[in-house]
Amino acid sequence: MAMNYSGKEEDGHPSGAGPGAPAKSRKPDNTAFKQQRLPAWQPILTAGTVLPAFFVIGLIFIPIGIGIFVTSNNIVEYEIDYTGTGPSNYCQKCLNTSWNSTPSCNCTIYFSLDTAFEGNVYMYYGLSNFYQNHRRYVKSRDDSQLNGDKSSLKNPSKECDPYRTNDKLPIAPCGAIANSMFNDTFQLFHIVNGTKIPITLIKKGIAWWTDKNVKFRNPTENLTDLKNAFQGTTKPMNWRNPVYELDIQDPENNGFTNEDFIVWMRTAALPTFRKLYRRIERQSSREPTLAKGNYSLEITYNYPVHSFDGRKRMILSTISWMGGRNPFLGIAYITVGSICFFLGVVLLIIHHKYGNRSNNADIPN
Repeated sequence: MAMNYSGKEEDGHPSGAGPGAPAKSRKPDNTAFKQQRLPAWQPILTAGTVLPAFFVIGLIFIPIGIGIFVTSNNIVEYEIDYTGTGPSNYCQKCLNTSWNSTPSCNCTIYFSLDTAFEGNVYMYYGLSNFYQNHRRYVKSRDDSQLNGDKSSLKNPSKECDPYRTNDKLPIAPCGAIANSMFNDTFQLFHIVNGTKIPITLIKKGIAWWTDKNVKFRNPTENLTDLKNAFQGTTKPMNWRNPVYELDIQDPENNGFTNEDFIVWMRTAALPTFRKLYRRIERQSSREPTLAKGNYSLEITYNYPVHSFDGRKRMILSTISWMGGRNPFLGIAYITVGSICFFLGVVLLIIHHKYGNRSNNADIPN
C-alpha cells in the first residue's frame, strides 16, 4: 500500500487534509532521550575529592616541569645577529643590499665558543619581524604545481597573483612564499693556530620526510632532465637562478625537492622564527662536535631585511629528546603544579578550620 509523504507533517504542521483536521501536536515523544530523562553522573565536590586532586596534580606537574626545564637548559646554543644594525654591527657594509645585487656582498664574523657542543649540532637561520602568517601570503602558492602536476606547472593557480606570471611566462614555483625564499649562505670554519679548518655542513635531512617524499615532487623523475621539464616557465622575480639550478653541485637536491626550498615553504606561525639550515654531525665519540675555541662565519649576504625593519640571525644549537631549547613548557608545568599545590594547602586549612563548624550546624537539636 502506497503512502503519501509530507514534509510539513514531519515538522509538526498540518498536512492540509481539510479545514476540520486536527493539528499535529508539537510535543516531543515521551521517551527518555527526548524528555531528558537519561541517567547522568553529577559529581559532588567535597573536601575529600577536591583536596587530593589538587595535591596529586601539584605533585605530578612540579617534577615534570623541573625535568623539562633542566633538560631545556642543558641545550647549548650560540646566536649571532648579523643584520648590520644595532649593537652588533656585523655585516654593516651589506645592509643596503638588494635581491639581485651583483656581485654578492660577503662578510666574515669572528667569534669564540666558551662551551663545547656535544652530539649533533644544528645550524639555523632566524628572521624577526617577518610575517609569514599573513593570510594572503600563506595562500600564495600552488600545491598542485609543487606536487609535480604538469598542467599546473604551465597554468598556475590564481592564488599566486601577482607572482603567477612574468613576461607572459608562468612562474615555477609561483607565489609570494617562493618569491621571498631566504637565500643567504653560510660557511663555518674552526680556527686552529691561525689556520681555518672548514666544518662540513650537511644539507640533506633538514626537511620533513612527508614534505620531501609526498608533498613536493618534480614534474619528471629524470633528475638530469629537469631543465627540459621546466621548459616554458620562468624563475620567481627575486631569485638568482631557476628552480632546476637551486643546487648545482647535487642534482638530486634540485627542483621542487630542494630541501632548502621545502624548509622555507613550511610557513612559520609567529613573526620571529628560525628555520633549519644545515646539520653538523659528530665525527668521533671522544671529541665534541664543536670544540671550545675560535671560529669564523663567512656569510654571503643576499637577503634584504632593512626595508621592513627585520633582523637576521645565525644560531648553532644542540637538541634533546624534547627538541630545541624552549623553557616555556617547563615553566608552565611548574607554575600550574605550584598553583594547584598552594590552593590545596589553602583549602585544607580552610576546611580544617571551618569544616567541623559547618557539620555541627547541620546536626538538629
